[in-house]
Amino acid sequence: MTNIYFSVRTLRPVLLTVCGLLCLAGCQPVDFYDSSLQQPVPEAMEPPRELSMVSLPAYRVAPPDIVMIEMLKMVPLPPYRIETFDVLQIRVLGTLLDQPIDNFYLVEGEGIVTLGPAYGRVRVVGMTVEQAADAIREKLGAVLANPEVSVQLARTAGTPPVTGEYMIGPDGTINLRQYGSLFVVGMTVTEIRQAINRQLEQYFDSPDVSVEVRQYNSKVFYVITEGAGLGDNVRRIPITGNDTVLDALSAVDGLSQVSSADVWVARPAPGGAGCQQILPVDYHAIARGGLAATNYQIMPGDRVFIASDNLIAANTFISKVTAPIERLLGIASLGTSSVRNFQTLGRNYNRNRNR
Repeated sequence: MTNIYFSVRTLRPVLLTVCGLLCLAGCQPVDFYDSSLQQPVPEAMEPPRELSMVSLPAYRVAPPDIVMIEMLKMVPLPPYRIETFDVLQIRVLGTLLDQPIDNFYLVEGEGIVTLGPAYGRVRVVGMTVEQAADAIREKLGAVLANPEVSVQLARTAGTPPVTGEYMIGPDGTINLRQYGSLFVVGMTVTEIRQAINRQLEQYFDSPDVSVEVRQYNSKVFYVITEGAGLGDNVRRIPITGNDTVLDALSAVDGLSQVSSADVWVARPAPGGAGCQQILPVDYHAIARGGLAATNYQIMPGDRVFIASDNLIAANTFISKVTAPIERLLGIASLGTSSVRNFQTLGRNYNRNRNR
């Protein structure tokens, strides 16, 4: 009987310590779910994963994406008046064999185009394209017999350019400068191209542009690393359409020193849906075994959550609780020792003074 009493008395501190750690770790629910009882999910409803990935739907732009617009055809609406530094494409049939006229000609600062040594120069500034052709034909008539003249506007100098990169603003529009603003949020590249062509029809004759997304900034996913009681680390990573869980972990340099191998993907659900979609990840199977079953494809808006190690979290909690107490005890100890030192110095001073 005595041996049993001493054994219980010896184990009492150990049991108290274990109970204290369990209390500090918090209340954890017991999961009685048995995955073997779950009905198999139809193949069409299985989430995409490595080796069975899917293509994302057509990209629809949103702030702050950047689109590149290139003007392929830029002919102002008639009647256009030729200005200095415009470029004209002039073709003439029936010219001298050694001095053909079939090239691009710059309208010089004086408002003239130089056709060649044998033909001289013609003033065309302020004219329409048809009037310029008549003026060139009249000028060449003094040298050539029945010349056939064709004039086209190749490039304008006074028309503001459209080509460039455009960032989608917070209001969902792109600013085309002199040609107005255009709302493009939720559009695909093809729809943006059609909308810009319609916008530019007010200024150009049958405009034609090409559009591409230069920077995909609006579609992202998040990697959240739990900090074991010291705050979480959140990384915002642009989506590429070919990302998996392993890609997400590599983007944050893998698991940190306070992380556990408990990882899952939280897929956002509509507000008020009352449910959440959690995809548990078997990190060891992915990293050590190369199994693709839980290496899910990352979708826009996904949260890859990396849980912290429970022992490190418990240690951090204990440190938070005991640190203020230790500081108070340290301050009290310092005050006591300071008072004792002052008392000792006072007694020594009085003793030396009495001598």
